[in-house]
Amino acid sequence: MTMHALTNARVLTARGFFDGQTVVLRDGLVHAVGNDGEFDMQGVEERDLGGQLLLPGFIDIQVNGGGGVMFNDAPSVDGIRAIAAAHRSYGSTGLLPTLITDDLDKVATAIAAVDEAIEVGVPGILGIHLEGPFLNAEKKGVHDANKFRVLDQSAIRLLSSLRRGKTMATLAPEMTSPALIRELAEAGVIVAAGHTNANYDEVRDALDAGVSGFTHLFNAMSPLTSRAPGVVGAALDDKHSWCGLIVDGYHVHPAALRIAIASKPRGRCLLVTDAMSSVGAVDKAFELDGQAITVANGKCVTADGTLAGSDLDMVTAVRNAMSMLDLDAAEAVRMASQYPADAIGAGDTIGRIEAGFRANLVLADHDLNVVDTWIDGRPTL
Repeated sequence: MTMHALTNARVLTARGFFDGQTVVLRDGLVHAVGNDGEFDMQGVEERDLGGQLLLPGFIDIQVNGGGGVMFNDAPSVDGIRAIAAAHRSYGSTGLLPTLITDDLDKVATAIAAVDEAIEVGVPGILGIHLEGPFLNAEKKGVHDANKFRVLDQSAIRLLSSLRRGKTMATLAPEMTSPALIRELAEAGVIVAAGHTNANYDEVRDALDAGVSGFTHLFNAMSPLTSRAPGVVGAALDDKHSWCGLIVDGYHVHPAALRIAIASKPRGRCLLVTDAMSSVGAVDKAFELDGQAITVANGKCVTADGTLAGSDLDMVTAVRNAMSMLDLDAAEAVRMASQYPADAIGAGDTIGRIEAGFRANLVLADHDLNVVDTWIDGRPTL
């Protein structure tokens, strides 16, 4: 049994921030949280955090790349390791490497790579997010519509084949049936709606069948209008589903995001980055399906101006949520940690600093610059 103590910290707890806190770590878990001086520290290695912020590790469920690597281009353990390492510098201690629409052979390769990465212990890998290829060409965004497919029994077997970790699949509900959505959800896949032109009733049927969330709300989906609520209206009307929000100032106007947060029950809106290989890379420019993507001021676009993911990292998303959405630090951090953990069914083990939870932590200064991270109690920076 190994024990360490992080002392003199401003810790985010279930009741908010508290100063002068000690967090005791044992065997990769949070053993106890309390006031400084409350615990017997004999034989316990201590680290004084100097009053800085100790936060639950951020969890990003939509990460296309990082550190100069795109998951589609490098669906391998080494590629996953590089992406995860890049995002740890920005506080993400858990993520779902995200495969943008590709051939089913590439999907199979990516699933196998994530399975192996978890098996060999690549830090921070929680599973995989398959964004496509079961999408609607009318809302394709930057995805290659030539690779879109129809969901069938063989595809369900493929999407549910991951042996370790979580699998999320983004699909367009109108391009399949409630019966197949139900089958996919019952197979253990987290089903999200995205890149969809469905009407309200089609989304409502999909939610009843097992869709649990919405990928990058507002983007690449039918909008809310007075007589056609669309995907956005269905998402905001439903009290149980979660919504991923890209808070970079480009994808969605801050007012629309504030309306979404006000419409949903607390805990149902969460931060995602939709990050591309440019995050953590020196050379920001990259290619996607043969298209040159330029990156300037945090915005990734094709030659015709189509948004192509983002150059957003999670700690910047947290800061943006505070400055653009008028959220306090505690709620912005929960949108990056507790709420995504709950969305993927892992909220009983990660996303909070409480006894019994995995010691996945972020140390940040008071300007929310990441100083260090821990995964399962081990410093990673």
